[in-house]
Amino acid sequence: MNTPAPRTQRHVQTLWSWLWILAGVLYFVVPLIATFDFSLRAKKDVLTFLAYERIFTDAAFWRTFLFSLQMAFFTIVVSILLVVPTAYWIRLKLPRLRPMVEFVSMLPFVVPAIVLVFGLIRVFSGPPFRLTNTFAGTNVLLVAGYVVLALPYTYRAVDTGLGAIDVRTLTEAAQSLGAGWGTIMFKIIFPNLRVAILSGAFLTLATVIGEYTLATFIVGNKAFGPYMSLIGQNRTYESSSLAIISFLLTWAFMGLIQIFNRGRAEGQLAGAR
Repeated sequence: MNTPAPRTQRHVQTLWSWLWILAGVLYFVVPLIATFDFSLRAKKDVLTFLAYERIFTDAAFWRTFLFSLQMAFFTIVVSILLVVPTAYWIRLKLPRLRPMVEFVSMLPFVVPAIVLVFGLIRVFSGPPFRLTNTFAGTNVLLVAGYVVLALPYTYRAVDTGLGAIDVRTLTEAAQSLGAGWGTIMFKIIFPNLRVAILSGAFLTLATVIGEYTLATFIVGNKAFGPYMSLIGQNRTYESSSLAIISFLLTWAFMGLIQIFNRGRAEGQLAGAR
């Protein structure tokens, strides 16, 4: 006699859930569609990809994009070489330090990028470093800043990957076979963290490509973020098309993360069977 009421309640809860999902999708998709539609109206009363053609034929677009890709590559390499051994050693030998390291890794979310960039310029513009006086020095300084900004993503991805494997057993087994620390790190730990490292790398890449504050104050319009800002100030339709392009790039990186994670999950299921 009491079954219809709970069933009706479940239907109402399901309806409200779908309504909230629909509202979220509309909130996200409608502005995106409007931006895309606006980017197609570079000619009056005609839908055209002229704005996209202008962007892709602009030499500054490719120059700044390739520069940011280079900076992203060096940032990823430095971040991985810094974070993976640190996270591995903490899990293996210093587990009590994990809360402190996690706190430090979250600081880039708390400290504004503008504070970071002025601190870097203040410290490294004078003797004995003088990194801001040369092109190579500014690039090194930019990569260092990007490593700090990417630290939360890289550390979280690597720490999650280490939590999914038995670090202590792998290390002891390798040592029992005579492997040194270099062999353990580069032939055992790194291969087992492949998916986690790729996830952190793609997140870092997406962060560096669109970063504005550090790039503006350290290298100016050489980077892709300041270029997007400059286009937004001077060319209306091109700025909308550039927003769509950057959105697609970001989602492409996120899609690659999902593909690699799904491949890992399928491999684990196959191994379990």
